[in-house]
Amino acid sequence: MDQTISAEQTGVPCTILRGGTSKGVYFHERDLPPRGAVRDNVFKRIMGTPDVIQIDGLGGSRLITSKIAIIKTSSRPDADVDYTFGQVEVEQDAIHWSGNCGNISAGVGPFAINAGLVEAVSPVTVVRIYNTNTDKILIAHVPVQGGRAKVTGDFAIDGVPGTGAEIFMDYHLTLGARTGTMLPTENAVDILDMENGDKVEVTLCDVGNPCAFFRAADIGLTGSELPDQINGNAPLLARLEEIRRKSSARMGFFKSWTDPRIATSGGPLLVLVAPPADYTNMRHAEVRAADMDLRARLVFFNTCHESMAGTGSMCTAAASRIPGSIVNRVLGTPPGDSDTLRIGHPLGVMRVRVKARASNAIGGVEFEELGFGRTARHIMEGTVYVPSSAFA
Repeated sequence: MDQTISAEQTGVPCTILRGGTSKGVYFHERDLPPRGAVRDNVFKRIMGTPDVIQIDGLGGSRLITSKIAIIKTSSRPDADVDYTFGQVEVEQDAIHWSGNCGNISAGVGPFAINAGLVEAVSPVTVVRIYNTNTDKILIAHVPVQGGRAKVTGDFAIDGVPGTGAEIFMDYHLTLGARTGTMLPTENAVDILDMENGDKVEVTLCDVGNPCAFFRAADIGLTGSELPDQINGNAPLLARLEEIRRKSSARMGFFKSWTDPRIATSGGPLLVLVAPPADYTNMRHAEVRAADMDLRARLVFFNTCHESMAGTGSMCTAAASRIPGSIVNRVLGTPPGDSDTLRIGHPLGVMRVRVKARASNAIGGVEFEELGFGRTARHIMEGTVYVPSSAFA
């Protein structure tokens, strides 16, 4: 860590990777200050937060490009590496450690292999990842070539140009990521009493990350809205924030939805869903109803995601198989391959694998398979320089 370029700046080794439809800065834990306020301050200076365009750091002015991953060799018998995720805000002077990011998780396996933390085994290396944020195990199946994580391939994901080598992320061990159970309220549907007198039906589900699902139509939306149409609508954002706060209290994170600490908490993710329909995506391309099983728009930190969060997709897939849930009702009977869920999002369609069977467990279902394919690519390895005052 102590790579001073001058008395005024200190260098920190880092790697920039694109994981899925997100981009983050990855670090070896050994190169960082101890966990706490100093480390948080260093990360914010690295990303250039707070600033709307993050001009003085590595952040890309969007939440999906303002992410941190900390990796180290694991001491656990069931894991190869420990991985801690940090969501650095853009305009707000804050960093959140309360959840995971499925897309950034897709870069952990390649990082670990290329850094020599995990032995490369051709043609596919299985990397067991312990996510410290959620206390859960993720399993990455990483293609390998020549002792390094393979980059090229024919697997495409909407939201990323071109194709790459498919990394399959297995999330079937992440049920109850933060609450310890898939349905924290034990209900397939809960009813939120809104302050204007309305009632909103929600499904509160915790797989990968806690999520609150509700129908787009119940808040006056079609489900085809693009991020700018949501992010620029202040009354809508206020309504969504009320849903998030009340869902957070229902899930047991806070005793009251008016607790001021909820404002700086990251969860739950909000996912509004609607039946399939044709729409135009952010790249002005047509997305056909026939290519999806449902439409979804995910909102976190009061911002609509440009595509679909990896953990959000896992929770959506899990909720789709819970009898009577909001997602299950919107979905109806999945067409075609029942082990695949196709989610229409602002940049296209994401396909996730979900194989479930009836069970006596809460929710009435258990999962044989729950995962999704991603690609990842190393973009840069080097040293990022931080004002030395950040370490004070």
